Amino acid sequence: MLQVYCGFIRGGGEEMNSRDIEYVKKCRFVVATGIFDAYDMPHQPSNISKRSESLFCFLMVVDEASLKFIRNSNATAIREDKDGGLWIGIWRLILLDHQPYDEPRRNGKVPKILTHRLFPETQYSIWIDGKMELIVDPLLLLERYLWRGKHTFAIARHKHHRSIYEEADANKRRKRYARPLIDLHMKIYRFEGMEPWDRHKSTLSDVPEGAIIIREHTSTNNLFSCLWFNEVHLLTPRDQLSFGYVAYRLRGSFEYFMFPNCEYNSIFALHPHVREHSSKVEWVKTMEELEKHPELRETRGGLGLWTAYPANLDLVKLPTVTRTSKAG
Repeated sequence: MLQVYCGFIRGGGEEMNSRDIEYVKKCRFVVATGIFDAYDMPHQPSNISKRSESLFCFLMVVDEASLKFIRNSNATAIREDKDGGLWIGIWRLILLDHQPYDEPRRNGKVPKILTHRLFPETQYSIWIDGKMELIVDPLLLLERYLWRGKHTFAIARHKHHRSIYEEADANKRRKRYARPLIDLHMKIYRFEGMEPWDRHKSTLSDVPEGAIIIREHTSTNNLFSCLWFNEVHLLTPRDQLSFGYVAYRLRGSFEYFMFPNCEYNSIFALHPHVREHSSKVEWVKTMEELEKHPELRETRGGLGLWTAYPANLDLVKLPTVTRTSKAG
């Protein structure tokens, strides 16, 4: 029997209150999104059919800082139903208490990747990042990306990158996480056999556009999500770097549909974040800087980056990266 660690036990973090736990038990079809660290404003979906309104639960996962921000905003109005549930427009707000990490980006990966753990009765889910406004009926998304081609997991191709090493290079340039820790993350994957993407690979790309995930909650997909989250938990929170590696390690047993990025852009309206992230670790340029300022390190996530690896990673040479786009 295969046992895989997946998420958190009760009391371990990301706690839902009892009324929300009861509410989501009825949800078989879910559109989910999340706002953490007051980084985005809620965006109401449009073009939703009456059938989808009755069939889907629209769940917006928030932390305490984001709920406070939404309450204090003049542009939004929260209402409370007779059972004490909180709503903003079509979205049911799901408050997660006791964040497990001190890095908001990492906290946001819990509902994004472990949707099946937060909402265990769900059969189909569509995850959208908090910066996105859904402008297509969710039933049409299930039909187009899952049912029509008999797929169970769909995600968009990245607009610019196909190799995780290209994506890592872009992450460093854009200060998405500490540069030396991104390099360490990639050295681990390179040592474990992850090749740069090329046209001879069986996948269209190793790098997804992670802002949308459309999936049926099958046992294989749930296993993939657990393994994917474990990488995000142990290494950097940049989930686009881990996706292709986990698929590679499963060696064809996980099948997914990677659809063209141009279609991705027709599903949403993209809104800017309301502010910059408050993370300090993103600005770190060298390992010496982390050693000199240990307060910049995360204390509850990415601990695999600080655990002795059973090989000399200093001998690992990362593939040469050539920028394929000035925007990438």
